[in-house]
Amino acid sequence: MNVLSKPMARMNWTNTFDSDDVEIAYLDEGVGDPILLIHGFACNFHMNWVETGWIDTLIAAGYRVLAYDCRGHGASQKLYDRSDYSTRIMADDGLRLLNHVGIEQAHVMGYSMGARIAAFMAADHPDRVRSLIFGGLGINMLRRMIATGPVARSMEVNNLNEIKNATLRSFREFAESTGSDLNAMAVCLRATRETITPEMLGSIPAPTLVVCGSKDIFSGSPSKLAAMVPNGESIEISGRTHQETVPDPAHKQAVVDFLERRP
Repeated sequence: MNVLSKPMARMNWTNTFDSDDVEIAYLDEGVGDPILLIHGFACNFHMNWVETGWIDTLIAAGYRVLAYDCRGHGASQKLYDRSDYSTRIMADDGLRLLNHVGIEQAHVMGYSMGARIAAFMAADHPDRVRSLIFGGLGINMLRRMIATGPVARSMEVNNLNEIKNATLRSFREFAESTGSDLNAMAVCLRATRETITPEMLGSIPAPTLVVCGSKDIFSGSPSKLAAMVPNGESIEISGRTHQETVPDPAHKQAVVDFLERRP
């Protein structure tokens, strides 16, 4: 099917639920097979999935769409202790959301940080994941999040002009553009991060699609990551950077086509 190109205008339809004493904001829209969306670092579900047209695309394709603001992000509760953040903890928030709305199994799609979270969810709870989509993160998923210290410090400086490194400046500019709590972002970056292993990827039974832009300097090879998952496949979006890949129509079409092939 052809995907939608523009998001529909909607009122604010954010709900909240209690995830082990942390308030998590989420949306739940559409009718059909459920798909859970997990956004990237310093983003939120509205910017990652609503404004880019993903929610409307998936609803039009016949899916019930759930998405949540990761803890510390968006409209979810802000936390300032490193022990409150880890990839598994953030994945547990997604699982608790599925429990909260009474869904036993869902397709799961994550972008960038969200892809890493989705990988842990699929490896630790394979019975809950029907299919899996990693966006914006290829073989570099096997590496720890790089330069977390410098990026964290870029969140803490008083003035953007103090940041001379262009990459660090871009992280800070993006966090400001999404209205992120900069202190929460710094703590999130400094938290202990579990690293996904080849063995974990090899244990994932769910059909898996890896999608990255050909000009994405952060992701690493999508095909190399897909080769490590038993039922993995990949696609590269030509000429797109990390951020440009998100709304690209070819990205949406690839995901919808992948989902339509699921039994």
